[in-house]
Amino acid sequence: MTTRRATIKILLLDIETSPISGYFWSLWNVNINTNNIIDSSKVLCWAAKWLGDKKLMFDSTYASSESDMIKRIHSLLDEADAVVHWNGQKFDIPVLNKEFLLHGLPPPAPFKQIDLLRTSRRQFKFPSHKLDYVAKSLGLGQKVKHRGFELWVDCMANNSSAWKEMEKYNKQDVVLLEKVYHRMLP
Repeated sequence: MTTRRATIKILLLDIETSPISGYFWSLWNVNINTNNIIDSSKVLCWAAKWLGDKKLMFDSTYASSESDMIKRIHSLLDEADAVVHWNGQKFDIPVLNKEFLLHGLPPPAPFKQIDLLRTSRRQFKFPSHKLDYVAKSLGLGQKVKHRGFELWVDCMANNSSAWKEMEKYNKQDVVLLEKVYHRMLP
């Protein structure tokens, strides 16, 4: 009798979000009241891939409706047995869970979280635990350089060239995640 081993589906994931926008009186030592919030932070885009697959997936509020984009990432998380991310336990997953709640979606099926930032901090004494620094230190490449905050502003204004830059940036983070995951795995 031959026994079949179940294949574990591991999703690598990174999201990019908009900043919170609001009104405030000062730039120094500011405490902003919730009444001053104009718009909460939202997921602008996500990039993902299944561990071992070549295909990188990407969706954004530029390419899809916000609702469809959120439903697509929900569907992928629902399929995943484990999700690899960088600071995802504190950021990506709680942000996505908020979006699922706001869009009337149930929580995705349970999955294990493999937060490589936590692994880096717990197991290794790098001078910095930023993904870019760790990946470069390991000789695995680096994040896509970009023009900073203006990139996010231009994406929110639906600038097509900014969205091309953002897609490249977001996808490269997932490529680095996979490389760092394989290097840290042992």
